[in-house]
Amino acid sequence: MKITLYILFLSLPFVGISQIFTEDEQNKIYDFNLAIYDINSHDTTIAKAYVSLSEILHISNFDTLNTLCQKAITIAESNIVYSSSKTVTLTYFKVLGGAYNNVGYYFDNKGDIEKALLYYHKSLQIEERTNNKFGLATILNNMALLYYRQGATEKALEFHFRSLKLREEIGDLEGIGISLGNIGYHYDMEGDYEKGLDYYFKSLEIQKSIDDKIGIAYSYNNIGYVYMRKGEKRKSLKYHLEGLRIQNQINDKRGMSFNLYNISELYYTSDKISKAKKYAILALNNAKELGMPDLIANVSEILSKIYEKENNPTKALEHLKLFMVMEDSIKNEEVQRLTSEQQAKYIYENQKVIDDAENEKQKIKDNADYENQLVIEKKGKLIQRIIIVAIGTGLLLVVGFLIFVFNRLRITSRQKEMIEFQKELVEQSHNQLEVKNKEILDSIKYAKRIQSAILPPEKVIKSHLAEYFIIYIPKDIVAGDFYWIEKKDNKVLFAAADCTGHGVPGAMVSVVCNSALNRSVREHFLTNPADILNKSREIVIAEFAKSDEDVKDGMDIALCTIEGLKLQYAGANNPLWIIRNDEMIEIKPDKQPIGIFEMEKPFTQHEFNLEKGDSIYLFTDGYVDQFGGEKGKKFKSKALRNLLLSIQTLSMLEQKEVLCKTFSKWKGGIEQIDDVCIFGVKV
Repeated sequence: MKITLYILFLSLPFVGISQIFTEDEQNKIYDFNLAIYDINSHDTTIAKAYVSLSEILHISNFDTLNTLCQKAITIAESNIVYSSSKTVTLTYFKVLGGAYNNVGYYFDNKGDIEKALLYYHKSLQIEERTNNKFGLATILNNMALLYYRQGATEKALEFHFRSLKLREEIGDLEGIGISLGNIGYHYDMEGDYEKGLDYYFKSLEIQKSIDDKIGIAYSYNNIGYVYMRKGEKRKSLKYHLEGLRIQNQINDKRGMSFNLYNISELYYTSDKISKAKKYAILALNNAKELGMPDLIANVSEILSKIYEKENNPTKALEHLKLFMVMEDSIKNEEVQRLTSEQQAKYIYENQKVIDDAENEKQKIKDNADYENQLVIEKKGKLIQRIIIVAIGTGLLLVVGFLIFVFNRLRITSRQKEMIEFQKELVEQSHNQLEVKNKEILDSIKYAKRIQSAILPPEKVIKSHLAEYFIIYIPKDIVAGDFYWIEKKDNKVLFAAADCTGHGVPGAMVSVVCNSALNRSVREHFLTNPADILNKSREIVIAEFAKSDEDVKDGMDIALCTIEGLKLQYAGANNPLWIIRNDEMIEIKPDKQPIGIFEMEKPFTQHEFNLEKGDSIYLFTDGYVDQFGGEKGKKFKSKALRNLLLSIQTLSMLEQKEVLCKTFSKWKGGIEQIDDVCIFGVKV
């Protein structure tokens, strides 16, 4: 098996993406995450955002392609049957077409051909139904490459030209470049190097015109591989190194993996074993990291040969075994070979019967000799008897076969009836499950509306605070975090709270705790933060004590009041940060929650004289506990402290934008682990 580079844009309109995203990509990631977690977003918006986000993040974390698209599929499939709007229904179809295709591409690259074809065909049906030429061109291209790898080369070429025609009709230059490159690859693999190079250079020309860096890199690599097989090694190395330079620049690990292998093979055939080994090891590490069984097989094979030349039989055997394991996992050549042999045997035997008959007729024509004619007649009679016997035997076989088929049909008919019956049961269960899922989702959305009602509206906050920001990003549809604001006796009271749990359980606790704060102020006329927290604790414990269950839920909170330049604060596990003249002042909370606690004590009240320009920050732990970055670690309080100190020259709205973008970039493709709430106020 020989792997060469071909255009890998199987499903997505790739752009230059790296682990450290460009500013434009960061903005897109932020916007998509904002759409996903915005409580007012329609399900169509959320589903589209998941697909779009997957097409950015999958280059740095390939598994996000499947994870995010499956979320989009779940939303679209659960809503499409209930939609009464043609526009909304069409949007869901478009989401499913793209998401099915992307998941098919994911399984295709993981070597799971059965699942890949399943999702590709789902996507194809939808794109044809909605007459989406762009999506149809993409899926035809993907299926062509899959067919090619399965040995159906003519079918693959037909699909490539169909894809190219659609892309030319809609003026999709990037897609035209992809199709030209893949057609070039087809001719290249068929041994027509000149025709392959012609299509590769046409593809390269278009990719340069639109500055498609990934496309340019792959074209260089393809051209380099052709020159290597033509024996023009200097030209080959030039194009491969140029392709690798661009792939390093944009951190395209997948493309680098193929290119590193090709450079390794180039050095190996030039007997530069040390360099060949260096590039092969890099290629193998990348292939293992990305889960690419076909490339692992090829690199293992060449490493086995390299170690053999270095007289290292242990390593040579180790990589040979790896090569054999990978080969077994990605090919079913034996089945394909047997099928081909049976087909060839059938064609040969039929042709032989025809040829024998033609030869016999020619002998009779050419031989006028009487005796020979008699011999021929005798042979003819013998042949006739043989034919009669053969026909009789054949008829008996046909009758026996028909009886067998008839019995099989009866069995199949009964099996079909049983399958149809089981199918009806499954469909009924599926429909019931869909209804239940819809009911659950509707209930959660209604809970979201209820929770939104307890949050103070924008106009109320603006009437109490001159300059502020609130960052509120629930992990799920509903949240355990909430923010709170009241005005009493010329004092502005505001807080950021984190209730036990997140999602629906957290939201239920947040309603109880929010009510406790409101009652402490409105019914008991309290305005001092410590008094409010003490009373809220009493109310929360009393509410949960009504249950027969042992409920120990509660909340952590940072609560402040401002009257002029006088600030009062009390905290339950959540601190207060004040930044003055580029210095951080931290006021620590009491280490106890609002709820049942063994070491319960009255909350401490802190008082502080503010100055103009001071910045006040209250926050829950969701921001600092989020995993992310290059090493997948927590963000931590120190990083948030340094970030806030670095943006003090900005307005509060600008600070909010920086904090949101930083969080989105840090999180990347990693799932959000908790609700996020930050309340910032400038004096």
